[in-house]
Amino acid sequence: MSTVVALPTNPSALTIGRAAELFLDSLGNPNTFRAYGAGVGKTADRLGERRPLAAVADDEVGEALELLWGGAAVNTWNARRAAVLSWLAWCRERGHDAPSVPGWTKRMTVPDSQTPVRSRLAIDRLIAHREVGLREKTLYRMLYESAARAEEILGINIEDLDLAGRRCPVKAKGAARARRRGQGRADFMLETVYWDAGTARLLPRLLKGRSRGPVFVTHRHPGPCKVLSPRDVCPDSGLARLSYGQARALLDAHTALQGPGTGWDLHELRHSALTHLGEAGASLLLLMAKSRHRKPENLRRYFKPSDQALAEITSLLAPGDSRR
Repeated sequence: MSTVVALPTNPSALTIGRAAELFLDSLGNPNTFRAYGAGVGKTADRLGERRPLAAVADDEVGEALELLWGGAAVNTWNARRAAVLSWLAWCRERGHDAPSVPGWTKRMTVPDSQTPVRSRLAIDRLIAHREVGLREKTLYRMLYESAARAEEILGINIEDLDLAGRRCPVKAKGAARARRRGQGRADFMLETVYWDAGTARLLPRLLKGRSRGPVFVTHRHPGPCKVLSPRDVCPDSGLARLSYGQARALLDAHTALQGPGTGWDLHELRHSALTHLGEAGASLLLLMAKSRHRKPENLRRYFKPSDQALAEITSLLAPGDSRR
């Protein structure tokens, strides 16, 4: 729940720094606080924290954004711009004379994804490699066959699995949060992901001797200073859930050819799976159901047909005698 804060009754007394501080203090969610903190804090510092907020012109806000993040990545620009937009709107809603983000600092369109598509052969070779442990083999195969996001798969628990049906519910990213009148609002929605024979063969070996707790756990016990939710610790072994950062580092170590940081990313397994399904002839509706995207344009950037697939479909346009 958001914190209620009192703003100064005299509009001219509200400085830029104080307005930024009060806005950030009103954010109840720590993740939102971290996301907005960089955008709002650096913009306030650039504008001058001791200046009255009412004395700032719209174009000054735009110039600050341009100077700070004009050369940053598209997602960074959009995130910082959105944070400042929310901050200034929050101040105006409370009756204070605050500037606006000018129209010429537009939200930028995210370009098509440049995530590489790995071939089926490369993925099979990775999973079959002797140096890849059982935990990682299962994770990589499950990410590929389910085409799910890495955070979703890393977040599942053993008791969530339907091993016979080869499926399980996951906490979906960006799912619509519907509720009935009078019901509390849920923080997430559950959606079902499916896997196939490769994952089905590996999971029982990975879970041998365990019946509850995280599916993917670390090999070491968490330190005494680390605070974890009971759901994120195996009740039998005391091992903690494998984090995204740890899983990403493992995949990089298994695939890097030119030093640390040059290997694959976890997202490439989802990206490759959707591309391979598209090349195999899966319809747009089936791809949307598999990926759980709600807009076709969001799915389009995942589908990057290979040169071989394009060559094969182009052969259909050749004269009849050339196809014999």
